[in-house]
Amino acid sequence: MSATSPLSHDRPNRSWLERLWSSIAEHGRVFVNLPNDDLPSRERAELLADALLGGRGEASGAALAAALLGTLRGLAPHERITFCEFLATGFEPDADRLQDAARAYLASPDAATAAALATAAEPPRQELLRRMNMAPGGTGALIDMRREVLAELPKRPSLAPLDSDLRHLFASWFNRGFLELRRIDWRTPAFILEKLIAYEAVHEIQGWDDLRRRLAPDRRCFAFFHPALPDEPLIFVEVALVKGLAEAIGPLLAPAADDDAAEHAQQDAAARANTAIFYSISNCQEGLRGISFGNFLIKQVVAELQSELANLRKFSTLSPVPGLRRAIRAVLDSPSAPLLAAEEREAIGRALGTAPAADTSAEGDANLLKSILEDRPWWTEAPLAAALRGPLLRLAALYLTGAWRANGVPAAARPDPVARFHLGNGARLERINWLGNTSPRGIAESFGVMVNYLYDPDAIEARHEAYLRDGTVARAAAVDQLMAPPGQSWLARRTRGLITTES
Repeated sequence: MSATSPLSHDRPNRSWLERLWSSIAEHGRVFVNLPNDDLPSRERAELLADALLGGRGEASGAALAAALLGTLRGLAPHERITFCEFLATGFEPDADRLQDAARAYLASPDAATAAALATAAEPPRQELLRRMNMAPGGTGALIDMRREVLAELPKRPSLAPLDSDLRHLFASWFNRGFLELRRIDWRTPAFILEKLIAYEAVHEIQGWDDLRRRLAPDRRCFAFFHPALPDEPLIFVEVALVKGLAEAIGPLLAPAADDDAAEHAQQDAAARANTAIFYSISNCQEGLRGISFGNFLIKQVVAELQSELANLRKFSTLSPVPGLRRAIRAVLDSPSAPLLAAEEREAIGRALGTAPAADTSAEGDANLLKSILEDRPWWTEAPLAAALRGPLLRLAALYLTGAWRANGVPAAARPDPVARFHLGNGARLERINWLGNTSPRGIAESFGVMVNYLYDPDAIEARHEAYLRDGTVARAAAVDQLMAPPGQSWLARRTRGLITTES
């Protein structure tokens, strides 16, 4: 039986607050003289922005904000970017006032002069953005504005002040205290389920049948929402209920029969599960990129699962390593030491049907690995994949633990974004899995490597603080063992400084 889309696509009624602001904006139109509709739209938008910042009344401000957002929606994309540049390059702090406040603080550094300096330093652009947020739909419009700004920023660095101000405001508006956690299941309104399909950023959802499997009795899905965007999820978290740590994504995403027997089997699996695997965490709003929603969102989901399923003992992720291929390529381009032990070169030679590589220098090892990793489907050749397992897992462990940074290898200085997220949320680097994802994307990003990050509810805060304080990477001893070439003690190779090991 094929799963189909739930029938109801009706959106919930607008909130009382949205209706109130719409009413205020509509009634406020009688108090303001809006720019002539015959003006070019971009010019009208600029006049409305000036008027909005210069206004005083709530009703007139709401009307001006609504008119401004309506005008912006009618602009062509290049016109909206031009308006963004108008915001970014204008509305700067008054230089004389700022200098006077700075002199006053230097002459008498106290709380009052510090507050006056902070007020003088704030760009009027921030107040304009706050007033734009007063309009119905204002928060979503500003998130869309930042999405467009981020796309253009590499080509137009002049937009940086606007991006900075939006990021500053969003950090306050979207802190964890405002977020609401909701369970997503097959009874969730269809327009939310459609967003899950559209926003899934880690493992693409292949239609409604695939979605139904991810919402089955042995799966859980949660989403975080913000009151200003009640129908727009900010983050989706997908969970599999299993026994023991999952080491590959394929079994978690595999389709299942859609019948009563399968559903009963899934219910039994959920009841017997002792581990919750977080296998996909998707940020839904590009305009909120880089905005922290708080460091304990995972802990909130863990608490929700614990309250429902008392048998769960472990909470872990099965995560991609999207920065790994880039980092390994950087090291292979500029190797500082040999990358292979003698027996590893021999094993690779046997798998290739050749003699061991004669060049045992750092460059020789790098060239050998590059020729294999870039020129052939090595993961489909069992002997060759087995020969590469040790070297690649070692490189992955060095990268994820920060050992390359600690040893001054600049090519690998950029941490993996997924690792940074989970370690910053208080997880422990538990296990590095070989060929956990052999999809084209998995091979392209990380040579198929996947990682388990373990969340211990009793240790989340301490690990979070240690990581933020000095970059301490909490990790299992098994990860350390991967970092030593054959024949060498991993204890002798252990990197000190940024790294701690947990047994």
